[in-house]
Amino acid sequence: MTTLYDGFDIESFEAGKGLWHARIRRSDFSPLAIDGVLFPAMEVGLAWPDRDAAIADAKQHIDRFRRRADSDDE
Repeated sequence: MTTLYDGFDIESFEAGKGLWHARIRRSDFSPLAIDGVLFPAMEVGLAWPDRDAAIADAKQHIDRFRRRADSDDE
C-alpha cells in the first residue's frame, strides 16, 4: 500500500511476519539526492511492528530531508 506525503510516495511492506519497512520515492519519480548520490528510491528505518509505525518513521525521514535541503539553500 502507498501513502502520499509532501510530494513523496511511501510504500509500506512486510518483510517478514511483523517486520514492517517503508520505501520512499518522489511522486514525480525524480531521484532522491543524498550527499550528492542519486537514488531512485530509499528504504528507511528499522523493522517496525506495524505498518503505521513504518510510515511514521518514513515521514520523519522526509521531514529531515526537507530541513536539510532548506538549510543547504541558506
